[in-house]
Amino acid sequence: MKITIPVQPVEMHITLQFFFVLLAGFVLGARGAFISICAYLAVGLCGFPIFATGGGLSYLLKPTFGFLGGFAAAGFLTGAVYERFGGGAALWRFLAAAVWGLFADYACGMLYFYLCSNYVLHVPVGIGVVFVNCFLLTVFPDFILCVLAAVVARRLLPALRRIE
Repeated sequence: MKITIPVQPVEMHITLQFFFVLLAGFVLGARGAFISICAYLAVGLCGFPIFATGGGLSYLLKPTFGFLGGFAAAGFLTGAVYERFGGGAALWRFLAAAVWGLFADYACGMLYFYLCSNYVLHVPVGIGVVFVNCFLLTVFPDFILCVLAAVVARRLLPALRRIE
């Protein structure tokens, strides 16, 4: 399921992908999340329609691909920050790690959007358009996903540890 935000020059989408990227960081750790998300990206780039609007190598030419590529950085950083905090069950630790993952994804996504639009597709896009389309319109829903992922991970990790 996706929610489409019809803005120009490229539509933005809100999905649960980011939620699961954060959970991968918490459950698999930094290295495991990075590897699993890179595998996900490889499968999508091979042509399997697992991204918000399909799949295939042509996705590299979509300005929003930077957010998908940023998933690997987000999963890694979420896991690394949570591990750096020494784990623990405090909700603020989970939320802080998730917000660092959010920063990583947005940094990669916004930079790629700007560079791809202006220098690959030759569609002039200013910093203001990137800020509004790629940040202001989507950061609040993604922050809500950070909170949800933190709450779910806080409940999920103790249960997974009991299974081991």
